[in-house]
This record gives sequence, C-alpha cells and structure tokens, in this order.
Amino acid sequence: MLYAVLCYDSEDVVGAWTKEQDDAVMVSLGEVQERLAAQGRLGPVARLLPTTAATTVRKGREPLVLDGPFAETKEQLLGFYVVDCDSLEQAVETAKDLARASGSAGAFELRPLRYYKAGSAGA
Repeated sequence: MLYAVLCYDSEDVVGAWTKEQDDAVMVSLGEVQERLAAQGRLGPVARLLPTTAATTVRKGREPLVLDGPFAETKEQLLGFYVVDCDSLEQAVETAKDLARASGSAGAFELRPLRYYKAGSAGA
C-alpha cells in the first residue's frame, strides 16, 4: 500500500538553520531516500517553500482565494514522501528512519493513499 509521509515541523526553526545545517540534514535524509529507492519503495518526494509563499483557496459556493495558509498551528507542513509499504508497521518504521535523519523536532503523519496518479509534471 502507498502511504503519504507528511513532514511537519516549525518553519521558524528549520528556516533558521545555517546552510551547513540544512545541507547536513538533506544528506542524512538522502541516505534514507537512497535506501528506500534501492528497495523500490520510494515515490515522489517534495520539500515545500515556506507558508509565506502559500495561497489558499477556500471551498464554497464561490471559492475564496487568500494569501497564505492561515493555519493556527505551531508546526507547518514542510514536505512529503510517498512510500510503498507492506503494512502500517513498515510505514511507521520508515517514518522513524526519516525522523532520526531529520535532525529536528516536529512530526511525521502517515496517511494511506486512496488514489494515486503519478502524473507527468517534472518528469
């Protein structure tokens, strides 16, 4: 089953990292990504720009477009992975590997995918 591994953390904390700290975390995460890719389990991976670059479209009869996410949270969605796992337990172990490699607090939310279409953007 495919799982979305949603990466949440404090934008302020991650945004304050030096280039060297950020590069080190990306190398560490890259090692986990390479292992997953070698196992044929890694799907798309994305690191999002800060929420200051976000635009929100509120659903309704007439959709409303707003600047920013307007989320009242301490942690923001910073990126995601799509991974193929045989079970929730394997998805949890994968998220634990990513957590150890990430070098920060925050959380990884695991959500099974109901629908997935790879698309062609960026291919």
